Amino acid sequence: MCKSSIIAKWFIVGTVMIFLSSGCSLWKSWFGSEEEEELPTKIMSDGRENLEKGHYKSATEAFEKIKDRYPYSKFALEAELKMADSLYNDEEYEQAYDSYYDFERLHPKNSSIPYVMYRKGMSLFKQGSTIDRDQSNTYKAKEDFERLIKRFPKSEYAKMARTKVRECYISLAEYELYVAHYYFKMKKYRAAMDRYLYLVKNYPDLGQYHEALEYLSKCKERLPEEPEEQEEPKKKKGSSWLKKLNPFSWWGD
Repeated sequence: MCKSSIIAKWFIVGTVMIFLSSGCSLWKSWFGSEEEEELPTKIMSDGRENLEKGHYKSATEAFEKIKDRYPYSKFALEAELKMADSLYNDEEYEQAYDSYYDFERLHPKNSSIPYVMYRKGMSLFKQGSTIDRDQSNTYKAKEDFERLIKRFPKSEYAKMARTKVRECYISLAEYELYVAHYYFKMKKYRAAMDRYLYLVKNYPDLGQYHEALEYLSKCKERLPEEPEEQEEPKKKKGSSWLKKLNPFSWWGD
């Protein structure tokens, strides 16, 4: 009985020693693991494949995993940029903008910066509201596009940005025209006239001149009809939120 007890004890000790010497690998071989450790090459490959197939959420997860688990791997830089692309393609424009912003901030001399700056502008441009809503994202997009044009004038993305700047100005001009029409409908002809005048003076003709001038003439005709209690104080010079704009300054004449 005593001999059997001694043998049992030595068996237990031997088992423990084997377990300790083999470590976690033995544990995994006996019982498996909750999650096998994936190699960065495999994760990156999955991310690229999902991005190409349009599985943007899965792609984002893969690239984010590379960033978090392997920040010093050879794939880390590519993963940062492709994660932003995945978010952009998934129409998660706010998150995409933040990712592109971080990439530019962390890697200001990277060769992909012109592309990143363009995508930053597009992320804001895609969030642009209808003409009856605030146009702050459109205005910010215009600034990003213009910064790209100034910094990398010969880049292929600068050429694309010039087209987008024009579209931004069209949207901003349409907003000004919308506000002016609103005042006109409310019979606040002086306020409407100020907006039409601002539009004509501060924008090149993007298709709105004819309409603005037509309504400007109507305002002048109807100004005596404006009820005194509705008449607004004369707009102070520079009070428009677009006063700081310098439309198409980089276009020349």
